[in-house]
Amino acid sequence: MADQELELIINPIVLESVQHNTQTISNIRSLTASLFGVSAGILGLESYSGFIFYFLGTLFVSVLIYAILAEGRQARYFRSPVKDLWAGEVVGGLSSFVLTWTLFYGLVRA
Repeated sequence: MADQELELIINPIVLESVQHNTQTISNIRSLTASLFGVSAGILGLESYSGFIFYFLGTLFVSVLIYAILAEGRQARYFRSPVKDLWAGEVVGGLSSFVLTWTLFYGLVRA
């Protein structure tokens, strides 16, 4: 416990910054989920290929966030990096992905 307390003294966690970072990641994930849905619909992807497209796209966005926004130091910007950066909002963005995917698939195929 002493190591964790020492770490918080050296690098304090500012709640407002953590909330801002989490909100920024959430906004990026929501926007990209919709964009991936538009892309999958225009490409005419169906069934598993559409979902694989979404998960690969989400992984790609996570890598970009890690490399560009977090500058490779995810623990510095997020309280729980795996949950916030790599797994957060993946399932939440799935509904907007499916919504835009089916909309644009129907528009292109109609």
